Amino acid sequence: MKDLKVFVNGMIFTADARMKWADAVVTGNDKILFVGSYEKAKEFIDKNTEIIDLQNRLVLPGFIDAHAHIVMGGEYLLGVDLTQAKSPNDFKESLQNFIGENRDKWITGGNWNHENYENAVLPHKNWIDEFSKDTPIFVSRMDYHMGLANSKALELAGIDKNTQDPIGGTIEKDESGQPTGILKDKAMELVYNVIPEPEDLELERALDSAMNEAMRFGVTSIHDITYKNHLRAFQNYAEKKKLKTRIYTRLPIQNRNDLINSEIQYGFGNEWIKIGSMKAFADGSLGSSTALFFNPYTDDTSLYGLAMDVIQNGNLEKWALLCDKAKLQLSIHAIGDKAISQVLDIFEKIREQNPPWERRFRIEHAQHIAKKDFLRLAELDAIVSAQPYHLFDDGCWAEKKIGSERLRNSFAYNSLLNSGVKMCFGSDWPVVTLNPLTGIYAAVTRQTADGHNPKGLVPDEKISVEESVKAYTINGAYAAFEENIKGSISPGKLADMVVLSENIFEIEPEKIKDVRVVKTILDGEIIYDNGE
Repeated sequence: MKDLKVFVNGMIFTADARMKWADAVVTGNDKILFVGSYEKAKEFIDKNTEIIDLQNRLVLPGFIDAHAHIVMGGEYLLGVDLTQAKSPNDFKESLQNFIGENRDKWITGGNWNHENYENAVLPHKNWIDEFSKDTPIFVSRMDYHMGLANSKALELAGIDKNTQDPIGGTIEKDESGQPTGILKDKAMELVYNVIPEPEDLELERALDSAMNEAMRFGVTSIHDITYKNHLRAFQNYAEKKKLKTRIYTRLPIQNRNDLINSEIQYGFGNEWIKIGSMKAFADGSLGSSTALFFNPYTDDTSLYGLAMDVIQNGNLEKWALLCDKAKLQLSIHAIGDKAISQVLDIFEKIREQNPPWERRFRIEHAQHIAKKDFLRLAELDAIVSAQPYHLFDDGCWAEKKIGSERLRNSFAYNSLLNSGVKMCFGSDWPVVTLNPLTGIYAAVTRQTADGHNPKGLVPDEKISVEESVKAYTINGAYAAFEENIKGSISPGKLADMVVLSENIFEIEPEKIKDVRVVKTILDGEIIYDNGE
């Protein structure tokens, strides 16, 4: 037996209803061979067996992040960081310092949040033009649905006062009609189209950073949003045996014909890289005021949000029908209540018109749900792929934007579970940290970054630690058609586990965010050990 290991003296939460708790696990040949008592585990021990003392620590199945951007996350770690900017001055100084060492290339990344600035003022190209006349800059807001371009970037993209808004996008302009540098959703593509594609070496550097981040946070599987060149980068990286997390890719729905014509269906690939799910956008984000609602925004009653071009021209429905007929899973981004409702309308048409199969519809984010749609989600067997740490940040200002009534149905995890909706959790990294423990903390406590909700933002929507852990493990596996090979500590499944510094089932919920990953185990091998 290859690499036989016996993990003993642990508090092992299996996420398997047949045996929820155990104190020993035996692994070998990359799989879990036994789960149960130490007395029975001893039967596997011989002179070649490696015995690992878990020191009475909590062990969970390896975390599955159901929504992240692997390459973008790695690039973010290597790029300019504007997350700590609390004022326009901070914003300018951070960029000016970064440009000092990177003047000869495009400056991207950022992850700024204007809601942290006084009066939530949006950045302006005038803030940065003076020190970046020859250096193109395009830095995204933390949700990647809005970005700031300096004058050099606007010039290269051909954007001026005469440029019209693309369908599904907005070019912000001042009173004289000149672009301010703020571009929303589809308008961002005008700049993305002129940014040089990264070379293979740059992609590998980004993946190196991303793998280190995944290992230290115990993330053994990621459902990636996979853009141009990324799938090739994953394959090149896998060939070098450098992958430290398993990847379930979701390709842009615009690429549907490539998969359909190749007769690829859901679940194609191996235990390291799988494809077969198509990603599309129905709307934007709350922070950018482009999430699509039935009623206007509270802070600007002229705005209802922004439907993506594929919603407006009917292509999303047409393409979704084709993808589903070819047995390609649909993962649709929808944040506002109207966008969610429109996506559910499309799912209903698919069920009416296409042959039945276990399609496992997914709505990514589903942050603000109309009351009428909770049961519809359950009736359609739609999976909500949520990111609980967003409520920690967005909860500071969400009521200002949408009012108290809609806030009651925002990040409504308890209501979703009570309605019978299957829910998996992810991070949306690099929008927020990849750390699943912060997501569990947010789902369990519903506290916000400003400290103004000590009892929780809409406390009735809190869920338990066990429900949150399952959303980060077995439910994530189910959302990728992989519940038979991962997601729980069960015999026959992949030997992916995580060991924590404290038992999150027993400590005060407010302390969960400070718990550390002690060991990350992939294929039965300890790939990360923090030394504790």
